[in-house]
Amino acid sequence: MDKKEKTFSKKKKELDEKMKAMKELFEEDEVILKNKKNNISKTKKVKKVEEKIEVVEKVNDVTTDKTYIIPLGGLEEIGKNMTVIQYRDEMIVIDAGLTFPEDEHLGIDLIIPSFEYLSSNVSKVKALLITHGHEDHIGAVPYFYQKLGSEIPMYGGKLSLELALAKFEKIVTKKPRCNFISNRNEVKIGKYFTVEFISVTHSIPDCYAIRIKTPTSTILHTGDFKVDLTPINDEKFDFGRLATIGEEGVDLLLSDSTNAQIPGSTPSESVVGRSIDAEVSKATGRVILASFASHVHRIQQIILIAQKYGRKIAIDGRSMLKIFEICSKLGYLKIPKSMVITLEQAENLPENKVMIICTGTQGEPLSVLSRIANGTHKSISLRANDKVIISGSPIPGNEKAAYKNINQLLKKEASVIFEKIMGIHVSGHGCQEEQKLMLNLIKPKYFMPVHGEYVMLKKHKELAMQVGVPEDNILLAENGSKLELTPNSFKNVGKVPSGAVYIYGDSVGNVREHILRERQSLADNGVLTISVVQNSDLKFIGDPIIFSKGFLYKKDDSTSQISESMKEVVNSKLATLEQNKEQDIEKIKNGIVNTLNNFFNDNIGKVPTVIVTVVRI
Repeated sequence: MDKKEKTFSKKKKELDEKMKAMKELFEEDEVILKNKKNNISKTKKVKKVEEKIEVVEKVNDVTTDKTYIIPLGGLEEIGKNMTVIQYRDEMIVIDAGLTFPEDEHLGIDLIIPSFEYLSSNVSKVKALLITHGHEDHIGAVPYFYQKLGSEIPMYGGKLSLELALAKFEKIVTKKPRCNFISNRNEVKIGKYFTVEFISVTHSIPDCYAIRIKTPTSTILHTGDFKVDLTPINDEKFDFGRLATIGEEGVDLLLSDSTNAQIPGSTPSESVVGRSIDAEVSKATGRVILASFASHVHRIQQIILIAQKYGRKIAIDGRSMLKIFEICSKLGYLKIPKSMVITLEQAENLPENKVMIICTGTQGEPLSVLSRIANGTHKSISLRANDKVIISGSPIPGNEKAAYKNINQLLKKEASVIFEKIMGIHVSGHGCQEEQKLMLNLIKPKYFMPVHGEYVMLKKHKELAMQVGVPEDNILLAENGSKLELTPNSFKNVGKVPSGAVYIYGDSVGNVREHILRERQSLADNGVLTISVVQNSDLKFIGDPIIFSKGFLYKKDDSTSQISESMKEVVNSKLATLEQNKEQDIEKIKNGIVNTLNNFFNDNIGKVPTVIVTVVRI
């Protein structure tokens, strides 16, 4: 039995003794209670008994109530992180992030978590807490408030909240009340929650782990973290506070699993600065440097390097420009105004006096670097003397697009420095030794890996077992799992509605899975439309008009034969329908579709999407 269980057992024993004593009091006062009329004031003794009853009821609630942890995003995936902590009739939400579409998400711009469970419990939601300002943690914030309303306050670091608020334009008009916090700030939320923000290091300022206390449990959510002993700014990894929290007792740890498969420790962000410095020092022409816009620490180092070598800075890319604007205003980026120039001004300066900072490390089709690589950027054309530095590693799923850009840049004779060059990029997430350090600092009774694909979560479980967390006390959950935490148990007790919501232009949630399947079918097999005309005598007039896209190549001889055979098959079906005097339009359509599907299966092995139009005259 551990220290916490002993304490709990002792308190329960004391409560049992008090209950016994009060039972005796009840028996003594039974006569008094029976004889008192409603208009007679209670004796002091009776009042005292009732006060004790109230105290015991409250304590008894503490010994039986449960805290629920409900992940709605971020498990078995990268991105759209969101977790609900619930106690009785109150909830707090940690983060509301997005993820980016993959190849199968045709036409989709963004993917966010489903808010169905929260919207059905909106009166219980007391706050949104933000761990830090990366897209996978704040990208869904405006949609969260669009769905749930602006009455829910938001808590987080100043930079995190400002970046989140900058996304509200055209989505939400009324902004929530923002509560800016700093390291070791403790906040009471609702009746049951006490939360504390603890500084950790990552790849952006204002990153926090969050301790959540309910009447029955203590939970620590690490947020995204690495242990950077030489950070770029004054924000340190708060070992002292985390260690104290561990000593005070933590029932459940939720911890970042991103780099659980990578041995060792993640290098400091300062390593990147030294590597970029070395490359810029050797550059004789322009330097075009692509980075994640949100890597504020890295951008600050890049600014100092440009200043060191007398280079002016031109900034390009919508997200990069927004980050510069917000971070400069808040003091997170320090750059002399005289250093910043436009792309047009850069054209009139010597090449060795120019640095262009832009977006595009992930090969996004419309990013600045992609347009430079493809030769479609209206202001920047590659020159033989240019050095392109890509300070970012492709996120899983983006490798193909990122390397396509690199190939295009190399074909244009540019010098390209990318992630395979040691030190040009480092992760913002801790590797195995840092994850084990966090487990040792916190010493949780129960552990749940979060923030990662299943393979990452499973490896993190193995690391926790290595440092002494019992396997039975580690839970691998899924999005939508309802997890029940008490002082003596942690288990999965059910499911709540969860899933993905697709953002398509200004449309939120109107694209469903079946629409994506239809789009995929169109992409894979093409589309064929057929128009037929039927008169009032139920006779079909003329040949069917057949049109296809993405299916048959018109100039090919074999295609011509297939087209003729296809017309014959359709005309044969129309003759049968005419003979039967078929007048039900849906039956006519289905008859033609089924006939063509059989024909394509037998002759081509692929079936396009067939759309039939019947015109009545």
